[in-house]
Amino acid sequence: MFQDGDLILGGLFEVHFLTVFPELSFRMEPEPPFCEQFDKASFQQAQTMAFAIDEINKNPNLLPNITLGYHLYDNCVKLGVAFRAATALVSGTEDSFSNLNCAGLPPVIAIVGDPGSTHSIAISSVLGLFRVPMVSYFATCSCLSDRKKYPSFFRTIPSDAFQVRAMVQILRYFEWTWVGLLYSDDDYGIHASQSFHKDVQLFGGCVDFSEMLPRDNNRRDIQSIVGVIQASTARVVVVFSTEAYLLPLMDEVVLQNVTGRQWIASEAWATSPVFHTQRLMPFLGGTLGIAIRRGEIQGLRKFLYYLRPDNNPKNNMVRIFWENMFGCSFDAGGREVEGEKKGCLGQEDLKSTETAYTDVSELRASYNVYKAVYALAHALHDLTQCEEGRGPFSGNRCANITNLQPWQVVHYLQKVNFTTGFGDHVSFDKNGDVLAIYDVMNWQPSSDGAIRVSTIGVVNEGATAGKPPRSVCSESCPLGTRRARKKGLPVCCFDCLPCGDGEISNTKDAIECTRCPDEFWSSINKDRCVPKEVEYLSYDAPLGISLTTFSLLGTCFCTLVMVIFTHHRSTPVVRANNSELSFLLLFSLKLCFLCVLLFIGQPQVWTCQLRHAAFGISFVLCVSSILVKTMVVIAVFKSSRPEGKGVMKWFGVAQQRGTVMSLTALQVLICIIWLTTSSPTPYKNSQYITSKIVYECAIGSVAGFSMLLGYIGLLAAVSFILAFLARNLPDNFNEAKFITFSMLIFCAVWIAFVPAYVSSPGKYAVAVEIFAILASSFGLLVAIFAPKCYIILLHPERNTKKVIMGRDSQN
Repeated sequence: MFQDGDLILGGLFEVHFLTVFPELSFRMEPEPPFCEQFDKASFQQAQTMAFAIDEINKNPNLLPNITLGYHLYDNCVKLGVAFRAATALVSGTEDSFSNLNCAGLPPVIAIVGDPGSTHSIAISSVLGLFRVPMVSYFATCSCLSDRKKYPSFFRTIPSDAFQVRAMVQILRYFEWTWVGLLYSDDDYGIHASQSFHKDVQLFGGCVDFSEMLPRDNNRRDIQSIVGVIQASTARVVVVFSTEAYLLPLMDEVVLQNVTGRQWIASEAWATSPVFHTQRLMPFLGGTLGIAIRRGEIQGLRKFLYYLRPDNNPKNNMVRIFWENMFGCSFDAGGREVEGEKKGCLGQEDLKSTETAYTDVSELRASYNVYKAVYALAHALHDLTQCEEGRGPFSGNRCANITNLQPWQVVHYLQKVNFTTGFGDHVSFDKNGDVLAIYDVMNWQPSSDGAIRVSTIGVVNEGATAGKPPRSVCSESCPLGTRRARKKGLPVCCFDCLPCGDGEISNTKDAIECTRCPDEFWSSINKDRCVPKEVEYLSYDAPLGISLTTFSLLGTCFCTLVMVIFTHHRSTPVVRANNSELSFLLLFSLKLCFLCVLLFIGQPQVWTCQLRHAAFGISFVLCVSSILVKTMVVIAVFKSSRPEGKGVMKWFGVAQQRGTVMSLTALQVLICIIWLTTSSPTPYKNSQYITSKIVYECAIGSVAGFSMLLGYIGLLAAVSFILAFLARNLPDNFNEAKFITFSMLIFCAVWIAFVPAYVSSPGKYAVAVEIFAILASSFGLLVAIFAPKCYIILLHPERNTKKVIMGRDSQN
């Protein structure tokens, strides 16, 4: 909903219950999520903000000559939607802007909302960096009172810390010192339960059991909790929860017929109508509860009745409300089509309806919205009354209303002090909290057998004054431990158990340890979370240095052999079996040694993608050169026989070179398909060692990696078989023998690699792969080229064609 003005206030409301996200095709820009299940009570709260702004604009004594506007969004009870709406409010929705000096007013100067604690924590964490004021009307988590984390957060609903004190007041008034506790598995329930444990002990009470309602409504867990309630001697049960967590438990309470309990309800369900049924009356009748302060707003009912939709796309929320209220559709254009919704006219009478939207008898959340808007209006009014030279900002300056900044509003909002028309005083303490006032509710049977909720009293923050009785607990649990109940004794008699690995407790007397986030681990004292140690095979580690050294040594040896062969390139040993293949083999071995360097160091996207591709192509180039060498050896000896004189024409230099390139090109194609479909990427793995992050390269496609290795293995196997068959061919220098030995080493290394790689954790798996590359490369280099270098350097007298062919002459 939108209304223009000189100054714009933003608003976040839970107008829908559910968010539906469209399917992602990854081929076009995704459509925005849409919301379902319209909540008329929440829409009333949004309209209350519009009413308050309209009322302020008509008041000549409040913000004269300034018109307030509003821009309201639906958060659909989804954090992602709420966060997107908040960023749209503070940064605008335009694709571009023309004022490059960033001067003038921001899109909104403050936000009323968000109603959810979890949403407010996330949004205020970001908006607080820019000191954009947020005034929530329903977020109660006590954690939001932390001014260091949330410096611009305010609220018109009391913190849960005050609600706990109010509940303890009720327990003390009735002298109920032996109680049970249930709480929901969320920020609201967990923080409230921790505060309750501390405060109940201060007046001499004890908690017999403390159970967390499961997030997934697991039936077995719920049955277990009800069993604990039945077995306990505590007859008073305090519940901090929302309806969603509590409803499944109450169903089980009815099934197991658990009666005779005095229930104490938190504000999240104390006024919820879903529990006010005949079915639950025998079990919940007599419940006492803490409720948000009820208020009255003169003129609101009339304002709600006179709402009308328009065609402005910025006011589509009103059109959605209208369609839900009257069961019609604006798309029908005023026509009524058989089997479809009737058309909306826009003139339907709201006075003929009775819904949560038109009910103003129990204004609680809406009353808080009303107070939040007026708090901002009074802050702005005080800001405009500043006298130049006496201002609160640098140089005693005042804020400029034409270039107003949100952080300037925060200063005045902190000092707001006014009284509503209903008589409630509104001001904020140093933490942004208001004076806590609650209604005490009592659930009684009505004439139709259902539950009727009535207010029986008011409790406020100031009533908790006075020195509490001495705590019955004589010991205190230090940081890094949690309190655990001693068997057979109340919770207030406890043991201090250390937190587990990856868990912390940073407050004394913590009931539960908190698990650290995924990339953090508990400190030695278990009192704070510290970043996990990141582990990878680095260049400065001893293992990395050793492997790098061997890689460079192998490269140098290849270069040395190439120099020797170049210098003696005209000799028979070098010229035998195509010297070009020998140089190509040495070049590929050099690449094999150098590709090791890609496996060392912190994984990057490019190194992850390149390391296996470089390894695969280099080894195929190497093995295919050996394969062609072997085929040439066999062809030479077949051509020396009468029946094989035409064989060598198929194994000329061009054919040898083409065969090597073709075999290598196939591996290149495999790598291209792998890298373009599902390439390796850097991955932070916490599965090997939970206290560390192993930074490694996830291979992406297992099929692609398997094809790469399988192709190398196929070529190696064929080379080994051919060389083995040719090992006994007559020659004084039969290269097939050395190829057989080299391929035997190669295959043995990579067969042993598989189990070693699978069983090696973290960075050692990378080290095993590097070792296999180095070992097989050295094996090929030594087995094939060491005998030739031996003859060239130490026995040059044997480096003659006559000696090399001597075996044939003897035969």
